[in-house]
Amino acid sequence: MKIAVINSGSSSIKFKLFYHHTLALLAHIHIEKIGESHSVVTLKSPSGEKVFNTVIRDHEKGLEQIASLLAKEHILKDFSSLDAIAHRVVHGGEHFREATFITPDVIGKIEALIPLAPLHNRANLEGIRTSMQKAPKAAQIAVFDTAFHETMPKEAYMYALKHSMYDEHKIRRYGFHGSSHAYVLGEAAKFLGKEANELNVITLHLGNGSSACAIEKGQSIDTSMGFTPLEGLVMGTRSGDIDPAVVLYMQRVLGLSVDEVDRILNEESGLAGICGIKDVRTILEQEDEASKLAIAMMVRRIKKYIGAYMALLGDADAIVFTGGIGENSAVIRRKVLEDIGFGIVLEREQNRRNARSISAPQSSITLLVIPTDEELEIAKESLKLLEKK
Repeated sequence: MKIAVINSGSSSIKFKLFYHHTLALLAHIHIEKIGESHSVVTLKSPSGEKVFNTVIRDHEKGLEQIASLLAKEHILKDFSSLDAIAHRVVHGGEHFREATFITPDVIGKIEALIPLAPLHNRANLEGIRTSMQKAPKAAQIAVFDTAFHETMPKEAYMYALKHSMYDEHKIRRYGFHGSSHAYVLGEAAKFLGKEANELNVITLHLGNGSSACAIEKGQSIDTSMGFTPLEGLVMGTRSGDIDPAVVLYMQRVLGLSVDEVDRILNEESGLAGICGIKDVRTILEQEDEASKLAIAMMVRRIKKYIGAYMALLGDADAIVFTGGIGENSAVIRRKVLEDIGFGIVLEREQNRRNARSISAPQSSITLLVIPTDEELEIAKESLKLLEKK
């Protein structure tokens, strides 16, 4: 029996194929730059790694490419031979607190939440609809980024607005990257030789989209993203925290429309807004003041959240770095951790090598670098659901 996990981004698809019960990985396909002049396809399987360029117009063509590759490599005859397909869905609102089988009603609710995650839910739905066409007999499952954060207390998820804004419109903080935070929590627990529910951990998912999470006794009690994935840390193209009056000023004084403001905050802000570049690797190579400022702002915001979460938790067993930047940028980790206080001491050489543990022996808190595997976490949650069926 085989289960596939599809993680559809705005211009990418991550696809992993697992044995149903053991969750052994059979193949991993990553398609990048969908809809651009050239797309990049990477296939990893037991026979090795293959990378090639092509043109992939949309997510439907992307999934067709994946199916073709799997058949060509004799890994999977076609999608119809799958037992289940699990989909990452970014925003589940208050509708979904755990993995769920996809029905027309579920699709309608995911679609209604598109305005709250415009860069994500639409792409997630494209993957779902295409999969349902190509594998009509397979169980289709949705796993939601927001579900992990449903343990936040009310004082954490409520905004200080008129209560009717929550009662009638469900305007509140939801949090995202749930599968990633859950996965690295589990891996941190294994490393420390403890159960997840024994640990207080700060997890930092740092990538083009970034979020921090305060985890107390294995449960999320606060996270940096909010009503949408726009709140919180400085990201590749997203602003993160700003004074909400800035939005009013942009509309009233600058004459910008709602859609223009939305585009600016989600697609033209963050690192790209400050220095014109969204990729941290490229920014770190620059010597201009704008690039230096972009990095300084990003690092400062991360430090502020660590400090806030240390206050909430009282004490932490570990701080975990994950995501593309968190896993690979020794420079960013060093800038975040050096001189941060709390008895934290970074071991520079371990950090430079991207070792699993990067804390010095005398550090009061264990510092970890753990590659995330959202797809494996999604597969685990889906398997639990299938076993209940």
